[in-house]
Amino acid sequence: MPSSSSSSAQQARQALADQLREVRQAAGLSAKELARRAGWHGNSKVSKIEHGARPASIADVSTWCAVCGVSPERTAELLAEQRSAAGMWLTYQRLNRAGLKRAQQSVRPVYERASLIRSYQARTFPGLIQTAAFTTTTLEQVRLRQGVPLDDVAAAVAERMDRQQLLRRPGRRFIFILEEAVLRYRLAGPAAHAEQLGHLLEVMSMPAVSLGIIPLDADRVRARPAEGFLIFDEDQVSVELVSGYLRLAQPAEVNAYAREFAGLEKAAVYGRSARELVAAALA
Repeated sequence: MPSSSSSSAQQARQALADQLREVRQAAGLSAKELARRAGWHGNSKVSKIEHGARPASIADVSTWCAVCGVSPERTAELLAEQRSAAGMWLTYQRLNRAGLKRAQQSVRPVYERASLIRSYQARTFPGLIQTAAFTTTTLEQVRLRQGVPLDDVAAAVAERMDRQQLLRRPGRRFIFILEEAVLRYRLAGPAAHAEQLGHLLEVMSMPAVSLGIIPLDADRVRARPAEGFLIFDEDQVSVELVSGYLRLAQPAEVNAYAREFAGLEKAAVYGRSARELVAAALA
């Protein structure tokens, strides 16, 4: 499982770099000659790109392909890989730079498109099933920690609450898996915490929602705790890390997270057993 921005994102950049090197070699060009024809000073840029020390921009890939005589179809493939690699890692500071409301709006399209959303959380409650009070506390903390100058917490909370209407739309399905510890972490004041736990009981009754809780004493041999992540259909995974999040779209990586989720799902309890855990935390 990826644990930092340097894992999957770096692998994607290196995979693109390897292909660009192959393109150059197939064209019979040295790094120096490619740089000369591209109008780049020296050959250090070519070397850095090929060794993954410098990410290739859209302009770099376009110029590289043009100099090497690559077909339009292959050029389009390489440009698609560049966009995928460049968009994999997003820091929270960059995400929230234009304000918290804009950040919430920017991630909404992937939620709107998905018919199946699977969410695992070991540290907090998933945004789709948070109360307004809990979300307010969470986003206020984000704003203070990151020094976001624009105070638009209320607008950001309203955007997230509006997104929750997806839970009631026909043709959608949601599976939430939480660690039992999440029920007891004091991430908000007592009143907001109690309200959030009560809301979980309401969410469990929604027809489109399956909510499981992994007990503290569950067998974890095949379901080890992991970083929080969401799987959107079979297309994309968003992995929540400390300083930002990864967006993974390669089938092998999506499948890896799907397998991980399946193990976590089997370790969870549902229905009455899950309600008893929530009630115990609420008490």
